[in-house]
Amino acid sequence: MSSFAKDFSKAMSQAGPSQFQEVIRQELEDSMKIELDKILATAPSNELEHTKKDLEGFKKLFHRFLQEKGPSVDWGKIQRPPEDSIQPYEKIKARGLPDNIASVLNKLVVVKLNGGLGTSMGCKGPKSLIGVRNENTFLDLTVQQIEHLNKTYNTDVPLVLMNSFNTDEDTKKILQKYSHTRVKIYTFNQSRYPRINKETLLPIAKDVSYSGENTECWYPPGHGDIYGSFYNSGLLDNLIAEGKEYIFVSNIDNLGATVDLYILNHLMNPPNGKRCEFVMEVTNKTRADVKGGTLTQYENKLRLVEIAQVPKAHVDEFKSVSKFKIFNTNNLWIALSAIKRLQEKNAIDMEIIVNPKTLDGGLNVIQLETAVGAAIKSFENSLGINVPRSRFLPVKTTSDLLLVMSNLYSLNAGSLTMSEKREFPTVPLVKLGSSFTKVQDYLRRFESIPDMLELDHLTVSGDVTFGKNVSLKGTVIIIANHGDRIDIPAGAVLENKIVSGNLRILDH
Repeated sequence: MSSFAKDFSKAMSQAGPSQFQEVIRQELEDSMKIELDKILATAPSNELEHTKKDLEGFKKLFHRFLQEKGPSVDWGKIQRPPEDSIQPYEKIKARGLPDNIASVLNKLVVVKLNGGLGTSMGCKGPKSLIGVRNENTFLDLTVQQIEHLNKTYNTDVPLVLMNSFNTDEDTKKILQKYSHTRVKIYTFNQSRYPRINKETLLPIAKDVSYSGENTECWYPPGHGDIYGSFYNSGLLDNLIAEGKEYIFVSNIDNLGATVDLYILNHLMNPPNGKRCEFVMEVTNKTRADVKGGTLTQYENKLRLVEIAQVPKAHVDEFKSVSKFKIFNTNNLWIALSAIKRLQEKNAIDMEIIVNPKTLDGGLNVIQLETAVGAAIKSFENSLGINVPRSRFLPVKTTSDLLLVMSNLYSLNAGSLTMSEKREFPTVPLVKLGSSFTKVQDYLRRFESIPDMLELDHLTVSGDVTFGKNVSLKGTVIIIANHGDRIDIPAGAVLENKIVSGNLRILDH
């Protein structure tokens, strides 16, 4: 079979469809169907229906993967979006708020993407359960934000979590602690798809189980899966029946993604009377964001273009801050009725992301994924809103964690805002070395979080620890060479300093 896979990729790389390509493609689809049927036959009766839906969804994705000729977009067709298709946030805010903001809020559902694990930060279990501020987890902060809204405006905005099979069980256990809050919480699971062998293009799973050795055989297929999973769960129809009209979707680790009443009002009461079905919040690129997906005009539609889709010859152009000035924050506002309509017509079109992985045993696999924002081109009357950078505050690493734990931000009702004491609104650039990657190591190395109000840039590398009440200002670079250790003593003030070598006591 591996010769088929090789022949297939060779045939696909030659321009123009041919009978040969078609035969190979059909062979691959037939082999895949046989393997998926074998897997389905191992499903216990209580999991049969669910597994069948998952494998049907995967079959469709695999079919599309075989049809598509590589990830590249036609670069010649990419244009800058028309001026009015990306509105500045200031313009939307300037319209103010209506008196009946509560009735507008009652049409909203907050959806958080909660499928990810904390592994990249050295934590077991769902990432949303990592403590980020005063012992509060990402999930705690989300619940506090929505509860504050519901209490302030006497509304009923529910929270919906899209879990994955990796996070569902642990998340559900923790949800009990919110039973007395003023937030209704619902969950649904994204699909569980089989990883496929890179050589044979066949599933590596032999049965449906996903515990023990089989954990590596399955994966959640990216957040583009939200449309199908949300629809299949029945929750979409229930929320529409309750009179809900829009969802606000964001990553649970983006602490800047709070409900914005001005954007919501713009959706519900559009100035031209024509409602948007899809709004993507974008923000200005900095040098740190060159890889982020950008909004373009493509065949007369707004389209999200990700770096993986760009032909190699144009990658530098794609990264340029001058040509593509904005990137997608993944804060999205989408009409529920439009999701239902498009899902029932099977009309949501998202590019396939081919994500190669190497498993612990050295086996090369690929997983086929889609991204939620890529569906923008399937919706009517889509809009980009260029929002302040403060709405994009993702915590992907302990360097990000240091920023949100510090006095740069103040916490109020679950929302983080930049401290008024900071004289300039930009966030410092922080790079912590590999000794800080895991949350528990990072916490051990700071007796208390330093004062960072006047910091521009911090780089720390090697075996470094910080005492209590350290203050960092300007540009601070601390490098402990291999075998050396640097302890920054309590109360130290480092301003525009480079510290290197082996330092236990600092004269200051």
